[in-house]
Amino acid sequence: MDALETYGQLAARLAIDLAAVSVLTFAVYYPRHRRRDLVPAYLALNVALFSVVAALSRVGENGGMALGFGLFGVLSIIRLRSDSIQHEEVAYYFTTLVLGLLCALPHLPLAVAGALATLLLLVIHIADHPRLLSGTRRVVITLDVVHADQAALRADLARRLGEPLTWTVRKVDFVRDLMVVDVRFRVTELSGGVERRTRSTAQSAPRSRTIALPQALNAVRAGGDPNRPPAKETV
Repeated sequence: MDALETYGQLAARLAIDLAAVSVLTFAVYYPRHRRRDLVPAYLALNVALFSVVAALSRVGENGGMALGFGLFGVLSIIRLRSDSIQHEEVAYYFTTLVLGLLCALPHLPLAVAGALATLLLLVIHIADHPRLLSGTRRVVITLDVVHADQAALRADLARRLGEPLTWTVRKVDFVRDLMVVDVRFRVTELSGGVERRTRSTAQSAPRSRTIALPQALNAVRAGGDPNRPPAKETV
C-alpha cells in the first residue's frame, strides 16, 4: 500500500511538472520568441532534473537531497556555448529547472508545489509580456565616427535610433575612426507613423501594367504593338 501511494504521489508530481513546463514552453515561450531549437532543451532539462531529484530522494534522506540541490546549482550555471542565448531565454531556462526541482521534492505537498509552479508561470508571463515596457529598446551600435563630446554623441544616437535614455561606450578605435556603443533608447511615435505611412503608400501605389509573354512575343513577330488589345474577329 505504501509503494502504491508513493508511485501515485510520484505520478501526480510528474503530471504537475509536465503540465507546467508544457504551458511555459508551448503557450508562453514559443509564441513569443519562435526558437524551436530551445524547446526540446527546455523540456529535456526539466524532465531530467525532475527524474534525478526524484531518484535521489529515494536513495537517502539527507545525502540524496543535498546532492540534488548541488546538481541543480551546477545545471543553473551551465551556458550553451554553441549558440548565443538572450537574457530572457536564460530566464526561461532557469524557470524550467526550478519547476523540475519544485515538483520533484518529495516532502513538499502537492498543493504547495502546484501553487508555486502557477506563481512561476504567472510571473514569467507578465515579466516577458510584449506590452510591458514596449517603448524601450536596447542595441549595440557601431558608429563610423568618434564623438569626444557627449552632446554630439547623444545627438547622433537620437538621429539614428530615437531618444537615447542611457548609453555605454564599449570600444573606441581611433585608427579606423569608429566606436561601439551599447544604447538604451525609447522608440518615438514618429518612426512608427512614418513606417505606417510608407507601408500604406506602397500598398496604395498603382500596379504596373503587365502583358502575357506569349502574347507579346506573337505581337512583336507579327510587327504589331504588344500593348494593343487584339482585334475582334468578324465573320
